[in-house]
Amino acid sequence: MTRSFTWFGILLALSPLLAMAGWGTLAILYSNLPAFLRPWIAAIFGVGSLVALVGRYSSLESRLGFMATFAAVLAWWLFMPPSNSRNWQPDVALLPWADIQGERVTIHNIRNCDYRSETDYTVHHYDRTFDLAGLKTIDLVLVYWGSPYIAHTMLSFGFEGGGFVTFSIETRKEIGEEYSTIKGFFRQYELTYVIADERDLIGLRTNYRGEQVYLYRLQESANLARRVFLDYLREVNSLKERPQWYNALTGNCMTSFRINTAPYNPDARLDWRLIANGYIDKMLYERRAIDTSLLFPELKKRSIINARAKMVDKSSDFSKLIRVGLPGVE
Repeated sequence: MTRSFTWFGILLALSPLLAMAGWGTLAILYSNLPAFLRPWIAAIFGVGSLVALVGRYSSLESRLGFMATFAAVLAWWLFMPPSNSRNWQPDVALLPWADIQGERVTIHNIRNCDYRSETDYTVHHYDRTFDLAGLKTIDLVLVYWGSPYIAHTMLSFGFEGGGFVTFSIETRKEIGEEYSTIKGFFRQYELTYVIADERDLIGLRTNYRGEQVYLYRLQESANLARRVFLDYLREVNSLKERPQWYNALTGNCMTSFRINTAPYNPDARLDWRLIANGYIDKMLYERRAIDTSLLFPELKKRSIINARAKMVDKSSDFSKLIRVGLPGVE
């Protein structure tokens, strides 16, 4: 009993170092080193760390040696540069950017893919000029693909006359690359802001991926919508000049969404649902930032747009028709 308790105490005391060893092993395994080297170097680091920390001959000197080795791995990882020059998938190969001249904003390379299936599509881009005085609405799009706890968030900005432009913060994947949550913690993907038609970003998810999509009209002023819109565009322009890494914890669609909106949001309190963002609509409901004329379960039920999106897949009035009857939308 005493011996077991002693070992438990040792492991508890060493748990921060063991966590560092685990992180370092994964960082090497999911690094940009040559593929044939990664498992060998990761195994050497992982086994060597265990020997140094809890092995039979573990000592203060061996633990200091581990700390020095970990510091080298961390420094190498932190200084790994992101890039805008890779063999990108066609849908993210061309970066958007914006020319902001007073009240007139011209967005270049707005995406408008013609989908035949999730993976079979033709990529189109176009430029469009918007008058900021005509920016009237901002809508939140929540996309669920599995767990109810986590959703992908997108913002869609509506202009006078019925024009919409949508922002989706995503990983910028290379050809042949698939998304992995674990890899998302280890600088495997660059961050990108996709700017596209709603037929592209929303229709892809409702009609070709089969994900559950909800659309909520945010009860915010046109002034706040304008400030958030411009902040998104400044980040878009920054990424074109200075690429950044995506991170599944600190640099994803939700954290970037909060960074872009918090400076202008009069109620930007921290909340656990900013992490478990599948429930962010309930948080917004409690803060009266979305329609509250219905009880929340009924609001959520009426805010799913999949059926309407499937019916109007190729329609030029896609954005208008998916909003027919939505709570809070005139």
